[in-house]
Amino acid sequence: MIYSVKGTVIHIESGFAVVECNGIGYKINTTLTTQRELKINSIATLFTYMNVREDAVELFGFYSKGELSTFKMLISISGVGPKVALAILSELSSEQIALSVSAGDYKTLTRASGVGPKLAQRIVLELKDKIKGISTESAEGVVTKGSVIADTGNIPKAVQALAVLGYSAADVTPVLSKLDPSLTVEQLISATLRQMG
Repeated sequence: MIYSVKGTVIHIESGFAVVECNGIGYKINTTLTTQRELKINSIATLFTYMNVREDAVELFGFYSKGELSTFKMLISISGVGPKVALAILSELSSEQIALSVSAGDYKTLTRASGVGPKLAQRIVLELKDKIKGISTESAEGVVTKGSVIADTGNIPKAVQALAVLGYSAADVTPVLSKLDPSLTVEQLISATLRQMG
């Protein structure tokens, strides 16, 4: 599998970019979010996912590991293929998807092309099931290396939303404990993702 591609961006078109590495141009399917970060003739690193089918081998690339993680989570859902996952991530950020799932708001997901109400409900249901493994203790008050996250403010909601993106409470609590609990859930998620890389 190809973990990442680093090279010169030589072409950008709707839905994909071409990154040239050692004389070979790789067509990489991308989201609008990733495309906004790319500039022609500049060096870029994209974190990739290779999709192998009977009739095609496709490469999907993302500017951040968080976006790649959300993409992988989305395609693990029955009925959500790579193209639909790209459409969702082009319409909504990883943070917005996490918030929608944790709030049970499937209507927000229907803004993406190719996502009807039934599929949106399935996405919310299946991703919520994936975070049910988080104990109440993890979501409401976690003790980590000398710091305590209380069950006040938006931090517990941020922990649950980050779990949707595949981050465990143990991973995010050290970062969240340093942030202001009065920030909005989306601000907490964004700040945590930035600090985690």
